[in-house]
Amino acid sequence: MTEALKGSYEVCEEIGRGRFGVVFRCVSLSSGESFAVKSIDKRIISTGDSLDSQCLFNEPKILALVSPHPNIIHLHNVYEDDSHLHMVLDLCPPSQDLYNLIIHNGSFSEAQARPIMTQLIQALAHIHKLGVVHRDIKPENILFDSKNSVKLTDFGSAEGGVEAMQGVVGTPYYVAPEVLNGREYGEKVDVWSCGVILYIMLAGFPPFYGETVVEIFEAVLRGNLRFPVTVFQSVSPAAKDLLRKMLCKDVSRRLSAEQVLRHPWITTGG
Repeated sequence: MTEALKGSYEVCEEIGRGRFGVVFRCVSLSSGESFAVKSIDKRIISTGDSLDSQCLFNEPKILALVSPHPNIIHLHNVYEDDSHLHMVLDLCPPSQDLYNLIIHNGSFSEAQARPIMTQLIQALAHIHKLGVVHRDIKPENILFDSKNSVKLTDFGSAEGGVEAMQGVVGTPYYVAPEVLNGREYGEKVDVWSCGVILYIMLAGFPPFYGETVVEIFEAVLRGNLRFPVTVFQSVSPAAKDLLRKMLCKDVSRRLSAEQVLRHPWITTGG
């Protein structure tokens, strides 16, 4: 840990681990408040993929650009030394993310799913307005704070200030078809990912399924959206309409984040 970080925070127990770094709980020496510190090992990144390197070093810049927003994890401080980059972030309760909630719940009622999706899309509309695309929207990256408010996190794959992007980035079930096609793409890839999440919340399983990554990608590219009667008979027509418009292969017809916020399922409760 860099000396400057230790001079301001007491670093405590490990609370998470990723491909390039470790997340610890830390306590401010001046206020006594608890935060999370994400410590990225620059040495691992420098020997690997240059895209990984570029994205992970972009993360603090992107977070600084999109903060503050009530539904986005807030970056409080950044410290850097020769070997590590440390980002001090909001602390959310351990294991309190949408992935664990889905595992625990199985599926959600529309009344349970709506506030989560609304807050998530509000975060997206905000970053898209600033020219930022998250590119890795998935349940593990949707945290909840102590008041149960959504906090979108992990901007390590995000891009900002680019009109059109290329390159397969993201997690198989949630990746939009235009990403897999190798075409240029824009911010609506995030809307597709949110559509997948909404479907999973309402159904308890993903809309495009495969036993392997290749099979998942093939199912995504087909984009054959189905609503099995046994599961969706109690789901409202408005919810299905929103899913069709978010999981639309034709990007020009897919809703933007702002348009999702104006959809009747969001605005009138179905």
